[in-house]
Amino acid sequence: MEHLSDELLIDAYIKATELNLSDEFIRLIEEELKRRSISHSIKQTS
Repeated sequence: MEHLSDELLIDAYIKATELNLSDEFIRLIEEELKRRSISHSIKQTS
């Protein structure tokens, strides 16, 4: 996931939640968002 841009990571998170993908996959994305300190961007875009 470290190769994804911030924007692509946010888009992946939004799409994963829309498609109701596995909780584990969504959790991994959330952890990466937090690691990058961009988890606040999720609330702004959704």
